[in-house]
Amino acid sequence: MKNSTYLSAIGRIASTSRAAHRHSASLTQLNGTDSRTYTILVKPRIEIRPPFCQFVKPIPPRRTASTSSSDVTPLERTSLYDLHVHHGAKMVPFAGYSMPVQYSDLSVGESHKWTREKASLFDVGHMVQHHLSGPSVAALLELITPTAASTLALNHSTLSCLLHPLTGGIVDDTVITRLPSPPSSPSFYVVTNAACRAKDLSYLSSQITSLGPSARLTHTVLASQGLIALQGPLSASTLASILPSDAPSLQTLYFGQCASLPLQLASGALSPPCLISRGGYTGEDGFEISIPPEHTVSITENLLRKNPETLRLAGLGARDSLRLEAGMCLYGHDLDDSTTPVEAGLAWIVPKARRASGGFHGAETILAQLKLKKDGGTGIARRRVGLVIDGAPAREGAEIVSDGGEALGRVTSGCPSPSLGTNIAMGYVRSGWHKAGTEVGVLVRGKRRGARVVQMPFVETRYVREGGGTAPG
Repeated sequence: MKNSTYLSAIGRIASTSRAAHRHSASLTQLNGTDSRTYTILVKPRIEIRPPFCQFVKPIPPRRTASTSSSDVTPLERTSLYDLHVHHGAKMVPFAGYSMPVQYSDLSVGESHKWTREKASLFDVGHMVQHHLSGPSVAALLELITPTAASTLALNHSTLSCLLHPLTGGIVDDTVITRLPSPPSSPSFYVVTNAACRAKDLSYLSSQITSLGPSARLTHTVLASQGLIALQGPLSASTLASILPSDAPSLQTLYFGQCASLPLQLASGALSPPCLISRGGYTGEDGFEISIPPEHTVSITENLLRKNPETLRLAGLGARDSLRLEAGMCLYGHDLDDSTTPVEAGLAWIVPKARRASGGFHGAETILAQLKLKKDGGTGIARRRVGLVIDGAPAREGAEIVSDGGEALGRVTSGCPSPSLGTNIAMGYVRSGWHKAGTEVGVLVRGKRRGARVVQMPFVETRYVREGGGTAPG
């Protein structure tokens, strides 16, 4: 398959991300700071402080004949930018950063298959890493998400969503991890999407302020912290190659769990402890590793040096097709401010205890949606579904129709599946048309293509769970 079939979707994502970056720049100006460090102060305090507050050197903007210096926003670089270029990466704008879409050694389809069969390393340092701690932090998280933060076990993570009040619309999706800390002053590590950086920071600032002057918590953004993802069936053995000899076995670290461990640098010395979380965005076994900024390059180089036959760098192209096969959402496409977790097929992020207690933003809407009308609820009018499509691939925005041409919904993500050899997509359809096996049509460049609703994930996930089994996609 030609790389262009994958790259066109990335181009659309990149254009959305450039707009998000412009908003991020205005937020920096709003807080009266320069382009390299900034601090937001409210009561209670939110701070972004050194050494994590220094932005990396911007890339000189590329200009065309129709582009002036006044309308080009410089892109940020992750700490691995030079490494990407050295390895022949094709760099594209994404979420305000210059990010690799693919590398010279593998096509996008080949990189996708390599991840499914061996191990790939993704730079996800553009993601926003937060640290929240203090006596009031659990109350904050249980207000703005449906997560049972107060009872989340130490060194455990959960997928969740930041929610709008009343409507329950998704501000952003997020992963929340509880770090070792005293019960009286819990500490959490939270990762949010790069394209939502400005929106999320504004949202968190206002929500913390809404707790009142008696609230006690600190919010720190780790703005230069490295973040890499090892993904694929050989991820565990790859990571083990740079663990110290006395480190605990990765066989006891399961999906949704984390550990702080030193890693071997290229020099042979050990780094400070890095937060290693088992999970990822591809449906494969894997690990996301948060690394102090001064050691990100060395750890990445050492992983590549020690695993030349099994590990390759992978970019946004493979990441997008992998996550779609795994049935995972991309914010701004499959999720947005007007979509609730129930509509998005994420009702499982609302645990039983929160369904009983409520108290989170949008609970009045979400809890009613969880019940059918016959049971006293409202149900939902639309649902996220997976589609297998005949003929040409359906892209975001393609209309989903009935046999009679009645509009049923729209595709939100779509691409050829390298693993299945067919075209797949996800989108939203009217309730009643969401059951697996339902025949529908998709309008691709004005021509109706046959499609079938299928269960997701499209490709079976291979997470390593305690007690076996498969974790939700």
